Amino acid sequence: MAAALSLCAPELLAQAPATAELKHKVDSYLRTMFAFGPDVTLVVGDFKETGVLGLLETNIELTIGENKENVKMWVSKDGKFLMRGELSDMTKDALAENRAKLDLKDAPVTGNLNATITIVEFADFECPVCRNLHQALRGILPSYPQARLVFKDFPLEQIHPWARTAALAGRCAYQQDRKAFWKMYDYLYENQDVISAANAWDKVADYAGQAGLNTATFKACLTSPEAAAAVEASIANAKRMDVTSTPTLFINGRRMVGADPNQLQQFLKYEAQQASTKKN
Repeated sequence: MAAALSLCAPELLAQAPATAELKHKVDSYLRTMFAFGPDVTLVVGDFKETGVLGLLETNIELTIGENKENVKMWVSKDGKFLMRGELSDMTKDALAENRAKLDLKDAPVTGNLNATITIVEFADFECPVCRNLHQALRGILPSYPQARLVFKDFPLEQIHPWARTAALAGRCAYQQDRKAFWKMYDYLYENQDVISAANAWDKVADYAGQAGLNTATFKACLTSPEAAAAVEASIANAKRMDVTSTPTLFINGRRMVGADPNQLQQFLKYEAQQASTKKN
């Protein structure tokens, strides 16, 4: 980063390559570094100013077979340096900004409704790591009565063929009975190994019956525009939050990617201590 920030001299900025040339340079570099053949589609997005002199932001769209990935990267205007990671503006409250961008309206929630700790889970019911997180949350959340859990759908349809069906099932359970969502949530994670693209519709209908829902209403909901719109709105919010993988959590705005129970405990303990300090 220090090397890139040293590129701010006017004489270097004057030598900046044209946009098309810079895109081609980034494309060629990434293809060479990661041995991407002609079967790999790589699109370098338009460059945006970052507020750091001499540094541009871009989005790389990568398609390998049915797998798609979006990666945020930074490139120096003179075309010398390319970086991946996070760029933080220390003059801003990043956690507050994250909290402001999270759309929690009409999202399933469980736990303390007057919580001082809000955990927002962006997840995919077919994702094995999300199932690991589900197990971790079961063990950890009882120790934090001051917390609430909010669920947001982010089905990775390119790699998980029944993820969207499961997301719709969750929404339809929620629309019929808000508490039943969490039964569906448990059923989907617990039975992940026996659900397939071929049997997903039958399985979720069965789980709906076990959750005490009206199955005819539930089945009609699965193909309804309302359920689809709710899932799409959640996906849009995930993209606005720069979520690219599951699970991704926001604990009072603090981002956590993955299912590491130790990191989750660390974040929750910190937030609980902060809340206790403010109270006293």
